Amino acid sequence: MKLIDCTVTEIGAALDAGQARSVDLVEQWIARTTAAATLNCYTAFDAAGLRRQAAAADARRASGQRLPLLGIPVALKDNIESVGLPCGDGTGALHGQLATRDAVVVQRLRAAGALIAGKLGMHELALGITNHNAVTGAVRNPWDHARIPGGSSGGSGAAVAARLVPASIGTDTGGSVRIPAALCGVAGLRPTVGRVSRSGVAPIALTRDTPGPLARSVADLALLDTVLSGEEMPMSTVALRGLRLGVPHSPFWDDLDAGVARLANAALQTLRAAGVDLVDVKLPEVAPWSEEIGFVIVQHEFLRDMRSYLAERACGVDFPQLVAGIASADVRPLVQALLQGPAVSETAYAQALQTRRQLQDSYARAFAEHDIGALVFPTTPSRAARIGEDQSFIHNHRPCPTFATFIRNTDPGSNAGIPGLSLPIGLADGLPVGLALDGPAGSDRRLLALGMAVEAALPPMPLCPSWN
Repeated sequence: MKLIDCTVTEIGAALDAGQARSVDLVEQWIARTTAAATLNCYTAFDAAGLRRQAAAADARRASGQRLPLLGIPVALKDNIESVGLPCGDGTGALHGQLATRDAVVVQRLRAAGALIAGKLGMHELALGITNHNAVTGAVRNPWDHARIPGGSSGGSGAAVAARLVPASIGTDTGGSVRIPAALCGVAGLRPTVGRVSRSGVAPIALTRDTPGPLARSVADLALLDTVLSGEEMPMSTVALRGLRLGVPHSPFWDDLDAGVARLANAALQTLRAAGVDLVDVKLPEVAPWSEEIGFVIVQHEFLRDMRSYLAERACGVDFPQLVAGIASADVRPLVQALLQGPAVSETAYAQALQTRRQLQDSYARAFAEHDIGALVFPTTPSRAARIGEDQSFIHNHRPCPTFATFIRNTDPGSNAGIPGLSLPIGLADGLPVGLALDGPAGSDRRLLALGMAVEAALPPMPLCPSWN
């Protein structure tokens, strides 16, 4: 296996041992990215900048410096600001506009020695899960180019799966890191809301938004999490024997496609054989509460938070101009309605926040009363839909709404603000399937340790076919 096909931790160890140079590896990543251009993962790829950064990283290492990500490329979703690169949020009015500051997460990546590789494609304004973007084009799933990579961080998932870059940073509001992780066959982490800075990141709704990493192993996610959050708590070792995981059968395990059901149930059997105690957990109120509050919060906060972001960025674009530049047919009507005035009253918004607190309490009680480390369920009910199936797709022999179906399992935890992890568990008819683990609020490091133990028990994910 080529070193560029390895994980972040493996690449870092080889660089530290003097077995490779960043400048040589970067040339291989550049060549592969060029060969895989049809995937349309990047909205901006900085090959010259990558070479400069790699040479500087090798010089620092030669001088004796050691940093967690020194000389390792990381790519960014197109809603994360990075000096010298465009930050278009996937939309027409901002497309190609260079950022004049680094988001806090980018500052942390640079301080850890990471090379910023470029900007990755996303669903327009992050308001969707197909990544079928009319401004920058559709990002294609590396496993099947006719299918979606998931979203809204679709480029972030596809680029890591195709091994164009060993890690990426996306953002997650309702599943936008975990859904592409699942559909592209990589690992993704949604941190507890507020744990990773959102400064310098174009918002949807600050109550729900969080940046999060995607990579090819949970150990890589843990390393990136330390960098992004600044939390240096050592990873504990979790033994599977005696570990209690909650299985919330309804609705999380309902109406799965055959491939998802087969692999997810096989994963449970493997965990049970390894000594995991699988506990039935009933959360009947979670889905209706989440459905009740999710869009209300987004409608209210997007108008407020995006206006504040545009003013702070001083990019010469106001909210009406932003709306005028929207090109994607599924996003335009959603945002245009907000121009008519606040679609959600202050009373309705306050009620949604109150219901959110009830949702959070329900999750907290479930974790405490059942003494479980995490809830386990399929990340998405279906494998990747086809590109162009923006409004509906055929799921279990009937038309189903694309957006609502794919966020069904990730949105409740997002609304509660709790941490979530998606792990790849194999291929069903050539398409990846993901297994999700949701943990209690603030339990991110414990969840990652738990995820490493689960990952080690499951069959390794095969490599996606390479482009060189």
